[in-house]
Amino acid sequence: MTDATRTVTVRVPATTANLGPGFDTLGLALSIYDELTVTALPEQGLEVTVEGVGADEIPRDASNLIVSSIAYVYEQFGQPLPGLRLHAVNGIPHGRGLGSSGAAVVAGIVAARGLLEGVVEITHGDLLRIATEIEGHPDNVAPSLFGGLTIAWLDEHGPQHKKLIVHRGVSPLVFVPTFTMSTKLARSLQPQSVPHEDAIFNVSRSALLIAALTQSPELLLAATEDKLHQSYRASAMPETDALVRMLRAEGFAAVVSGAGPSVLVLADGPGRRAVAAELVARHATSPWHALMLAVDVKGATVKE
Repeated sequence: MTDATRTVTVRVPATTANLGPGFDTLGLALSIYDELTVTALPEQGLEVTVEGVGADEIPRDASNLIVSSIAYVYEQFGQPLPGLRLHAVNGIPHGRGLGSSGAAVVAGIVAARGLLEGVVEITHGDLLRIATEIEGHPDNVAPSLFGGLTIAWLDEHGPQHKKLIVHRGVSPLVFVPTFTMSTKLARSLQPQSVPHEDAIFNVSRSALLIAALTQSPELLLAATEDKLHQSYRASAMPETDALVRMLRAEGFAAVVSGAGPSVLVLADGPGRRAVAAELVARHATSPWHALMLAVDVKGATVKE
């Protein structure tokens, strides 16, 4: 049973999934964070306070995604759920393709693991399995849990991942718009099947992208080409599509971040990243907030 006075603090990074051709497979952790402090209470009850991004829209009851994720872990391991006091400080934009829901799930399950330390053993494999069961697919939760560049896949044993170290020359830049995009809507625009040649195209680009991100950043423009998902979703995000096209025409490896509508640029150095930001500031037809970020290498961290 959980120590009734234990408090844990969790820090979880934003993520960007797909990275162009790596649909539902590749993800990258980025240096924007949600922070969560959770205390197990000796008596039943729930106290939730939220500040930061999206604070006004987040539920304060058991439907809160962090709360339900904590409860899921306790149920999985046959432990009685204690009373909980949560304080969340959110830095990750919501509904912008930066993994905010995946980060909430990860924050909840990692907090639960911290609260249950010494009571039950929860492995990294357990964390990825549980996060994938709640979120639906592992491409966002894997980098949020483990940091860096992750390849995620499913086999007969469940979700798996491989973490890779990104070349130090890769400089991420995210352009965040004022409007949002529903992941469910974005997924509904995908066809059930794609032409054989498009599948081959994306296999080649995904393989090349691993080489570009880990060894050869100069190949990023070619490596981020995609024919599986971005064009099908373009009609729902015309401003995003226009920005990606403009940046790619100028030689920048620009892609839709996750389900959108943010745009990720994988620049091959800080100088090129600054040029991209200046280009968008001068020529974009709608407002975009530029975030110059680092690759987060730690993933979710927890301390008592």
